[in-house]
Amino acid sequence: MASVSTYLNFNRNTETAFNFYKSVFGTEFVGPIMRMGEAPAPEGAPPLSEEDKNLVMHVALPTIGGHQLMGTDAAESMGFKLNMGNNIHINLSPDSKEETDKLFAALSAGGMVTMPLEDQFWGDYFGSCTDKFGVHWMFNCPAK
Repeated sequence: MASVSTYLNFNRNTETAFNFYKSVFGTEFVGPIMRMGEAPAPEGAPPLSEEDKNLVMHVALPTIGGHQLMGTDAAESMGFKLNMGNNIHINLSPDSKEETDKLFAALSAGGMVTMPLEDQFWGDYFGSCTDKFGVHWMFNCPAK
């Protein structure tokens, strides 16, 4: 089923922030917290430090009304530079690759593709863009 969530980027304190949100909303994480060390290393990238391997790659927490907060650690050691404004993405999870492609093309037109849509190691079809108004969008179409 299609859904919309809010994706938050933090600089090394995602787990602390999400434990706080968990206490506020009284809900449990959706699945385990995924760690950076669980992801395959990109080709040609230097190995992660032991400290970076434990950073949060993905966490999801239900809030209210079917909405989920999701998050990741976007550390500078991994090439990210967080600023107010680029730390929040609207995450769309369409029902099909076709719908994902259509929405991605429309929202990225006149903007910037930050990660092309591709099948990912976790099994979903994923990509991201910034629209022509500076709004950050993520697309994650679950594998069927």
